[in-house]
Amino acid sequence: MNHLSGVNRLANRYHAMRHGQSKANVAGIIVSRIETDRRGDWGLSDLGREQVLEAARACGLPVDTVICSSDFSRARQTGEIVRARLGAPPVLVGAALRERCFGDLEGTATDNYARVWATDEASAGDTAGDGRDAGGGDAGGRDAGGGVEPAAAVLDRVTALVTDLERRYADRDILLVSHGDTLQILQAGFLRMNPAAHRRLPHLGIAEIRALRLGEGSEAPDR
Repeated sequence: MNHLSGVNRLANRYHAMRHGQSKANVAGIIVSRIETDRRGDWGLSDLGREQVLEAARACGLPVDTVICSSDFSRARQTGEIVRARLGAPPVLVGAALRERCFGDLEGTATDNYARVWATDEASAGDTAGDGRDAGGGDAGGRDAGGGVEPAAAVLDRVTALVTDLERRYADRDILLVSHGDTLQILQAGFLRMNPAAHRRLPHLGIAEIRALRLGEGSEAPDR
């Protein structure tokens, strides 16, 4: 479900931030289960910390920015670096912004992401742009199998977080620190796109901060 589908105006200003280079990025393996993250050192690389600090210096966000982060170490560390640079309040850490779970692909080469994205894209034209199918059920593409979290499930948790933040805050800058697929799907939610079409949107680079704005329709915007 896209919890933003009926929202026409937001009380806050939202920004997405992808974590800096992680040790999993360097190793070229998929770390998408929180249990894997907690069992090993999969946080930021030294370069990743530098990337995040550079992004924080250039972001122009105010001192009262609300920073929300995934509880994966690479995202938490990213959020803490930004918080320290801005002098912002403590980071709000939780499960809603976690990496998309890639199921049985856990621990395999990152080349395998493409298999999931191909399944997403193959079904992206099957459903409506607001995240619901014509019969009123949840959309989000075919099941990729192997325990991979459906795009629709990611959409549900991340847009539910935004609506919760809307109830808690007003006129604040809110920075959402998360992961590649999760943030691609979040962007799709803001634009009322089918979440399975998330790869059609401009991809967030490592440590990139990007403003999120509500859009109309189901097509990717020109950028």
